[in-house]
Amino acid sequence: MAEVIRMPLLSDTMTEGKIVAWNKKVGDKVKADDVLADVETDKATMEVNGYVDGTLLYIGVPAGEAAKINQIIAIVGKEGEDYKGLLDGEEAVSSEESAVGKEQLAVGKPATTNSQPVTVSLPDGAKEIRMPLLSDTMTEGKIVAWNKKVGDAVKADDVLADVETDKATMEVVGYEEGTLLYIGVEAGQAAKINQIIAIVGKPGTDVAAYVAAEKAIDSAAGTTESVQTTDDGEQTTKQTTDNGPQTTVAQPETNNPQPVTPADGRIKASPLAKKIAAEKGLDITKVQGTGDGGRIVKSDIEGYKEQTTDNGQQTTAVKPVTPNSEPVTLNTQLGTESHTDVPLTQMRKVIARRLGESMFTAPHFYLTMELNMDNAMAARTAINEVSPVKVSFNDMIIKACAAALRLHPDVNSSWMGDFIRKNNHIHIGSALALPEGLIVPVIKFADQKSLSQIAADAKELYAKAKDKKLQPVEFSGNTFTISNLGMMDIEEFTAIINPPDSCILAVGKIKETVVSRNGKFETANVMKVTLSCDHRSVDGAVGAAFLQTLKKFVENPVTMLV
Repeated sequence: MAEVIRMPLLSDTMTEGKIVAWNKKVGDKVKADDVLADVETDKATMEVNGYVDGTLLYIGVPAGEAAKINQIIAIVGKEGEDYKGLLDGEEAVSSEESAVGKEQLAVGKPATTNSQPVTVSLPDGAKEIRMPLLSDTMTEGKIVAWNKKVGDAVKADDVLADVETDKATMEVVGYEEGTLLYIGVEAGQAAKINQIIAIVGKPGTDVAAYVAAEKAIDSAAGTTESVQTTDDGEQTTKQTTDNGPQTTVAQPETNNPQPVTPADGRIKASPLAKKIAAEKGLDITKVQGTGDGGRIVKSDIEGYKEQTTDNGQQTTAVKPVTPNSEPVTLNTQLGTESHTDVPLTQMRKVIARRLGESMFTAPHFYLTMELNMDNAMAARTAINEVSPVKVSFNDMIIKACAAALRLHPDVNSSWMGDFIRKNNHIHIGSALALPEGLIVPVIKFADQKSLSQIAADAKELYAKAKDKKLQPVEFSGNTFTISNLGMMDIEEFTAIINPPDSCILAVGKIKETVVSRNGKFETANVMKVTLSCDHRSVDGAVGAAFLQTLKKFVENPVTMLV
């Protein structure tokens, strides 16, 4: 039966996708893992797979044109199959959806002209608690723990739950008084922004009907499930929503996966696989296929082992023949392939999304310079003899960057799409590595602070970040970022720009190096820094001039203290 291919949701803010190019044409054979088309979204150009085998019967959106989310862009089926009924049905559904209204279409409700939306009101006195927006980049929050249980009395200032965002673990306050009537997201699960996570109201209030109605609306998007078998015999359930994306849920692995044999008894195998099996004298019906639909390929035959040990480990029987001797069997036990899937934290999800967007959206270029750190090392020793807080080299770099940015405002800028924003204030982010990923605490107004003030602020922010107690105001608003890996013995590296900044400075280790001075060889302590620049807002000469000024401040620290 022919299958429709719809425009999938390829980013969280995507409303339509532009077909950049079709990689197949009508009449071509396609496999489930073939890339049918390249699609330009609001974030990047991405690949669209059909996830079905067959012949490409229909292309609904020509290259260069855009398709709405969930719109039919292609149909795949058997060669010569009549697919027009699918398009007629689509037009009928679209017409009915238009008549019923855009709201039903948005939530994916079945559109029928005779049905009326079912509305259930929240009982009097009951209040919803929804997942709040706890950071500027947050799309969902994971409930780490509930501090109250259903039936508990809660006050307006009670902390109901601890929520892990992409930045830190934060407290959620309900701001409502009453009894906790309902918890919608269990601990360990994530909730989208504005999703209902709890309901508070008068004791004994029945909210079951309201909750059921909300769930019905959520599930009205419609999901279809199909059980498939992976190459290693593990069953998976593919759920396809009306929005297009597919998710795979792993099911318990069967104890004894068997080769997949079609109902007609025909063994699916490539001609080369059949030839090699015949040459080896193998019974091909015993071979587990790893190709599309369980198809047996060359590697399956070559990797097939006739014998197994008592504990199920595969063995290879090797029988070298020597003169005047019987064949010798050498049993070699093979290792077991394995892997561990690590669930993504909210922080890691946003790191992947934002840095991916930065790297493939902002045209990066890199400028590297060596700084002589002899005077800076001597100055730091003298400063720490009188400073109330220990000053690190990173604190000195923050101060030097702040002073240099004051003289080079073009570097202290942000690309805004239609204009460039030159920031008059200087907020410097200092990237910090945590087990969950990177976070960037921000030193506000760094150019107006002394070295000891910068050191104190940085120490406090780093401690909060490690305890996951940073507040949104403390990790947002950066206009320039520093990433320092010198303490990990990294001599030189490049960093990805941290939006909305135009630049990020990568700082390496201080290394004793032989240098030539006045015709003599001497040793000097040298540190390499690399400035990553967004070429849309910062040109090469601008970035180079900034580094020259930074070099002067670092190599003669007294100049940045006056």
